[in-house]
Amino acid sequence: MSAITPPSFKLRFLGPKYWLTWLGVVVLYAITWLPLPVIRKIGAGAGRLIGIIVPKRVKVAKRNIALTYPALTNTQVDELAHENVRRAGMALFETAMGWWWPGWRIRRCFTIEGYEHVEAALAQGKGVFGLALHNMNLEFACRGVGYTHPSIAFYRKHNNPLIDYLQYHGRARSNKYMIHKRNARALINALDNQELCLYLPDQDYGRSQSIFVPFGGVAETATSTATLMFARRANCVPMIFTSQYTAGGYKVKIYPAMNELATQDDRGALTYLNEQVCNIVAEQPESYLWMHKRFKTRPRDTDPSLYD
Repeated sequence: MSAITPPSFKLRFLGPKYWLTWLGVVVLYAITWLPLPVIRKIGAGAGRLIGIIVPKRVKVAKRNIALTYPALTNTQVDELAHENVRRAGMALFETAMGWWWPGWRIRRCFTIEGYEHVEAALAQGKGVFGLALHNMNLEFACRGVGYTHPSIAFYRKHNNPLIDYLQYHGRARSNKYMIHKRNARALINALDNQELCLYLPDQDYGRSQSIFVPFGGVAETATSTATLMFARRANCVPMIFTSQYTAGGYKVKIYPAMNELATQDDRGALTYLNEQVCNIVAEQPESYLWMHKRFKTRPRDTDPSLYD
């Protein structure tokens, strides 16, 4: 199975080195017990602080939005980036909600749409290769998905051992187990065993692991080929999962099977994948993680940065 060994609680977590972390944990935990509309107002306020404290990230978000949607006016880009920063403030609390809310509260404000696509794949005797998009509320959404169908995902250890302990056990409350992010064989085995596995395909992983295909208005975007390796080598059906806000909570949408990823050539398959990702992100663009440099890697070393 090659699952990560769950981190255990250490007595040293009670020492002075972790007191500041504990303070943050206690404050977050207390806030998550407030009604969701109140938490969202606090999250919006936190977003305003983010805009003041890390203006460079806001600049990155605006640049990504402008590059992806070249038809938008400067005013529209600013408005979308402003709403995106508000959602970024809420993401901190959504992470805490995903880790610590009781199951009954998760279920009360969470819905899932398109689960029939998962059922169809399982009925064929295949695993489900869930391509989860980097939306702000992804942490909460993964917890919600687990109450419909417990899943398996790659895991990156946190640098702070206490946060790592809380993160792992928070994510595992409704899901099965996690695999080290470099253990590709373990993920393939899980898919071969008809598991639902979540993988993030929409990040910049560098030139050596990517080919350059369009993403929105950027003609040459570094796009990971690992997605195709899993889709082709494992007995699975790939499909996109995305998490969205609703008036009363959250929704995960599951989209139809993307069998083209296994049958087309690399360039055609990843061009198709990025087209689908862009179309789905456009359903609720303010929720997407625009603050990371999606277009950082250029095709050639001599190409100018898109962020200068």
